[in-house]
Amino acid sequence: MLAGFVLIALLLGAAAVRSWLLVEQFVEQSRRGGERSLSLSRAIQELDTRMADVERNARQYRVLRDDSLLERIDGNLTEFQGAIGHLEALAGVSLAPLAADWGRASVALRDGLRHGLTEEDLLSPLLRLREVNERLRQWGKDWVDEQNTRLLDDLAENGRRFAWQLLAAVLGTLLVALGLGWWLGRPIRSLERAIGHLGESRFDVPVLVQGPADLSRLGRRLEWLRLRLAELEAGREQTLRHVSHELKTPLTSLREGVALLQERVVGQLGGEQQEVVDILQHNVLILQRQIEGLLELNGVSYATRRLERRPVRVRELLHEVVRQRELQIQARGLQLDIEGVDCIASLDRESMLVALDNLLSNAIDYSPQGGSVRLVVGRSRQGLAIDVIDQGPGVAAEDVERIFRPFVRGRRPAPVPRQGSGVGLSIVQELVLAMDGRVSLLDHGQGAHFRIEVPDAR
Repeated sequence: MLAGFVLIALLLGAAAVRSWLLVEQFVEQSRRGGERSLSLSRAIQELDTRMADVERNARQYRVLRDDSLLERIDGNLTEFQGAIGHLEALAGVSLAPLAADWGRASVALRDGLRHGLTEEDLLSPLLRLREVNERLRQWGKDWVDEQNTRLLDDLAENGRRFAWQLLAAVLGTLLVALGLGWWLGRPIRSLERAIGHLGESRFDVPVLVQGPADLSRLGRRLEWLRLRLAELEAGREQTLRHVSHELKTPLTSLREGVALLQERVVGQLGGEQQEVVDILQHNVLILQRQIEGLLELNGVSYATRRLERRPVRVRELLHEVVRQRELQIQARGLQLDIEGVDCIASLDRESMLVALDNLLSNAIDYSPQGGSVRLVVGRSRQGLAIDVIDQGPGVAAEDVERIFRPFVRGRRPAPVPRQGSGVGLSIVQELVLAMDGRVSLLDHGQGAHFRIEVPDAR
């Protein structure tokens, strides 16, 4: 992670340094260009001054015939020629055509002054000198404009190049960040899956975390926890099997003994003795059902760890549940209706069959003779919703909070004797929770109204 952050800092730092160098380069080029432009402007101004001196001295010489004036003219012309060479050095270009024109005009001016030419004769070389001077001034202006344009073009080109470099740095940073996120996210996702498996009691899936040392170390601790929990779960199941077996063996003997007493194999029983035997038989049956309920709960706990979700057509599933209870429905003279939409949901078929069968069994047992039971398929915020509604006595208010606990039976009696152990609703809750859903008891007024909600309704 530190290496990733360093690489990101290097990429962004390189972009920042590049931008700083670009600005420094532009400033330096602007400074040099400004100095050269200023020197060029001064040189051209000096040429204008020399030209004005030459013209003034030439007119004075025609009047005064003073040889010193002629010497000044020669000196100015020589310096003017040197100034042209200085302009060539500053601009880095050749001004040979202008220098040649200047040389011819200056020679014509000298010769004309020495031979005493008239004003009209001297006017032609002076005009040529002015023209060359004006061309030099225009050339200097064009050269300055060209340098400025070139500087701006270089700046624009460097700006475009820097924009691409900055984009490359940002993309590189993004790629490094994505790679770093993937490298760190992979072991974190492995840890998340491992914790999810532990929460679902899937102790058969080993925990394997590859990545940074600290996350790998955490993965090894989770693997130790998985093995420890698997050991404890195996011990719990083994203890439950042993306890159930050890209880069922003497319980079977008790049932046989009670049966012998009831069949009067060992002799006739008095009234009080018969009452004691009936109490013994009733409690033995209760104990047997509780043991069977424990085994059933244990089986359900094992089954919830191995769910196989597949697309299931819900109404077909409800019809199959009804077919399993067809004889009981006919014996009670009940009317059973399947209502609602026909949809497909991703479910564990066997678990949903067991859950719905338990709810339907309760509804049949608690419904009055000739009553009705409704199975309604709908949708809720969580996804698929299946309602089981009967017309029985319903659930007492004091039983609502504990009705889904194991071995809890409602206070309100069923119209027919029931042989259950009180684990049916607890099994329903275990199976529905394993499918990431929930089961709830709704207020329906008369009768009981249970609703199963599971996600991924389609």
